[in-house]
Amino acid sequence: MQVPAPFEYERATSVDHAIALMERLGSEARVVAGGHSLLPMMKLRLATPEYLIDINDLSAELEYIRIEGAEVRIGALTRHRQLLESDDLAAVLPIFRDAEKVIADPVVRNRGTLGGSLCQADPSEDLSAVCDAVGASCVIRNSSGDRVVSMDDFHRGPYETAVADGEMLTEIRIPLRPGSSSAYHKVERRAGDWAVASAGAAVTMDGDVIADGRVGLCAVGPNLTNIEPISAALRGQPPSAELYAIVGQIAADNAEPSTDTRGTAAYKTHLAKELTIRSLRKAVARATGQA
Repeated sequence: MQVPAPFEYERATSVDHAIALMERLGSEARVVAGGHSLLPMMKLRLATPEYLIDINDLSAELEYIRIEGAEVRIGALTRHRQLLESDDLAAVLPIFRDAEKVIADPVVRNRGTLGGSLCQADPSEDLSAVCDAVGASCVIRNSSGDRVVSMDDFHRGPYETAVADGEMLTEIRIPLRPGSSSAYHKVERRAGDWAVASAGAAVTMDGDVIADGRVGLCAVGPNLTNIEPISAALRGQPPSAELYAIVGQIAADNAEPSTDTRGTAAYKTHLAKELTIRSLRKAVARATGQA
């Protein structure tokens, strides 16, 4: 039977209270909301925090989706279900609905949160690739105030982020650009499973050419998000099958998958290429009104 190590429990009443608790309790404290990543790790004794700080009462401060001018702001406590069901979000960032349709199952989506997904920093986690593809920034709060870091700087390694002791992720900010759209494709062994491989793409069109583009890969290596050679290859180019093939090969060349029960390294490398091509093709079609 899998049983966590003993721990103490605190329930935060505000963001400031949660931060004060983390400062007082130190590095052995972990924040929990949905708990679908942390609790299984605790049961396996892969994580043994001495304190859990429950932030589920902070929905008034941290659970929202706001479209404000040229920016989308999403609270860290926003549930997967809300990301899936928001028509306003899907209209400007369809990549979120694409991804949420293939994340876990309704039970997990009802409780799991955007912030928890990003802070887990699992190389197979879908929303990290999504947020990288759309150029998101992360708002991290401590007792001195807020600081904003790009997704490029937020993930520092597998299961490691820029959130330090005494800090918490509070918000995700995503810029909106005219002529932009996005898409996400994933291969999984069964519905709701971790990805065998996946790719998220976002493009900004300037007439008939791609002004900017980003791709984030999932489950084919550590921190394969915003692969800069892909962005460089896309800028200023008209979309074409030849361009997609070039960019797909760049994705494959940057993939570093391992053989496991989900597939061989060669198969995952092939998927990195094909899913990048599909995501880019879909993002361009959406941005140009063809889908």
